[in-house]
Parts: sequence; C-alpha cells; structure tokens
Amino acid sequence: MMAKRKTGGDNPLWSIGIALAVTVALVLVYGLVVGVVAPRVDPVRVTNPADLEGTTIQIEILNGCGIDNLAAEARTHMRRRGFDVVGVGNYASQDVDTSFVVDHTGDLQAARKVASAIGIPVEHIRQETEEDALLDATVVIGRDYESLFAFAERDEN
Repeated sequence: MMAKRKTGGDNPLWSIGIALAVTVALVLVYGLVVGVVAPRVDPVRVTNPADLEGTTIQIEILNGCGIDNLAAEARTHMRRRGFDVVGVGNYASQDVDTSFVVDHTGDLQAARKVASAIGIPVEHIRQETEEDALLDATVVIGRDYESLFAFAERDEN
C-alpha cells in the first residue's frame, strides 16, 4: 500500500498562514480604497489673508437639513483630519438641499481643502469674503449629507 501524502491543507500552520495573508491583503485593499475615496488633506493654511490665529484652518459646521446630530458627527470627522472646528450649530434654514462651503477670507485654497476633506465638490464653494472674518470657512450640511465622507463612515462603525 502507498503511504498517504500529507497536503498543505492538513497542516494547521498552513491554514493560519493563509488566514493571515488574506487578512493583510484585506487591510491593504481597505487602506487603498479609503485613501482614494477620502484622501487625507493637509489642514494647514498656505496663506492667511485674514490674519487669523494659528496655522490650522478654522471652520464652523452648520446643519441645514434638520436631522439631529449631523453637525456634531461632521465635527468629529473634520477634527480627526486635523481641522480646527470652532463651532457647530444650525444654519438659518433647515431646507438646504445641497451641502456647501462658504469661504470667509478669500483663501480659496483653504476652502478647497475643507470641501475635499468632507466630500463637498469644489463647485459648491461660495466666496463671501468678510473684512473681519473670525474663521476660514463654514460648512453647511444639506439633505445630500449621506454623500459626504463624514456620514459614509457611520456605516463602517
């Protein structure tokens, strides 16, 4: 009789090795997807036309669609990305359809960084320069909030 040959699948170390390799591959793919879908944005100002404090872009986040806690969730998202969120609250109107960013200082590059970090298209940046601006930009969250990075993450948690 022939002796039965042991295959790699019968060895517990082989199974552990395969499981470890699959786990590492999944982590790498997840990192790639997150890096492409929600790239890291440097939260530092390049210019400072309003002579604001510090070097970190300062923003406020306002809820414009009336759904509880959206501004607070977006604050957490933006702080994790290094932005200085100086306030959250409600926008004057609660029927905003499309989220947008308001540039208060004339630093369009800073406004673009804010928009990019949260997932708002740059076409939705409004420039409303103020002489005595106290912050770089305001994010107004609209009914399209589910398309923003800050809220896409809620499904992952």
